[in-house]
Amino acid sequence: MSASTDPQRFFESDAFIEKRERRAAKSGNKFGNPIVLKSKILAAVVDPSSPSTSILVAEAAGKVRRVNLETSTVTRTYNGPTTPISCLTVGGQTNNVVYAGSWDKTVWSWDLLTGEPLLRFKGHSDFVKALLWTRISGIDVLISGSADKKIIVWDANTGARLHTIQDPAAIMMSIQDLVLDPVLSTPDEAVVLSASSDPHIRRWRITKDSYEQLSEIDPDLSGAERSTIREHETSVYKLVFEDGDEEGDLWTASADGSAKCLSRAKHFTTEDEFVHGDYLRGVVPTGTWVVTAGRDEDVKVWDRSSGKLYCVLVGHFDEITDLVLLEDPKGLRHRVCSVSIDGTIRTWPLAREELDTVVKEIQEASARQLGEEKKEDANGESGMTAEEEAELAALMED
Repeated sequence: MSASTDPQRFFESDAFIEKRERRAAKSGNKFGNPIVLKSKILAAVVDPSSPSTSILVAEAAGKVRRVNLETSTVTRTYNGPTTPISCLTVGGQTNNVVYAGSWDKTVWSWDLLTGEPLLRFKGHSDFVKALLWTRISGIDVLISGSADKKIIVWDANTGARLHTIQDPAAIMMSIQDLVLDPVLSTPDEAVVLSASSDPHIRRWRITKDSYEQLSEIDPDLSGAERSTIREHETSVYKLVFEDGDEEGDLWTASADGSAKCLSRAKHFTTEDEFVHGDYLRGVVPTGTWVVTAGRDEDVKVWDRSSGKLYCVLVGHFDEITDLVLLEDPKGLRHRVCSVSIDGTIRTWPLAREELDTVVKEIQEASARQLGEEKKEDANGESGMTAEEEAELAALMED
């Protein structure tokens, strides 16, 4: 490290020094079989060509990488942007196109297998934060959300802009996520939900020629309509519809520190809540578990039936930015993948026996570290200078 970039050559608060030292001590752990990349990882999605063993990640260095989790290797790098990539999706009729939203206010695209650059979508006036691909009336459609508070609907094959969407009744905040409603969407119209840096979730019905904002019944107001869904106190970062869920309930992760299941049958009001404790970037529901992660660096696994915390998976040493579910083709050994600003990808088992083994390893490592610290204390390594120890001894005599 050069003198100009060494953080110890600059003024640092005691809290920042403690945080830096803690992360440095934690960075060498091997929990989750870390794959180390070259820069901060801001988002991840499953690689549809190999959904149980490969993911695509977005880096702050402006790269998109395809990573094989079994071999811990980067199998493809998608080049072009020079600013951070904040979101990803995969589309095309054969899931063969990678789309990446960038801080340069555009959306880049590449051929998934060859890495060949394709269309670039220009129209936003601020960072692109969320992407979604779908089909409407036989047209491949890309939907992007931005910090400019707008949602743009594009013809994915030509780059033509079809719609620019904003809430007509209020000024939306920065768009954080987009998800397709699998229950209400049809071949000719897409029902899309948007989350933003305000607490509101909005629903949109989009066709080839038009769009409209949908309202929802408000159970608290005797059946009156509400224009947005508000179940959180502040920003909503993630929206998830669980695969195979016939009821089509919505899962959310918020900066208020909670993940929630919003019941469709109850007009998207809270059915279950899991309080992680710090603001959340990701939530993954499975048949057995609910997995949450965010700023506090920990992956938490909750027992879905009881609602209780089952275990904490410690490994990352900086904020976790995304979670990805890796589904086993046989449905027996699902795994969850976490990515972080610390530049690592970590993979965690979800089969109960394997999960218990990982938790035991983490606990044993923590116990060893605690034992070493106590041993140092017993050997008189107090961390004080000779003068400080003499002063303390004099005070004790008095």
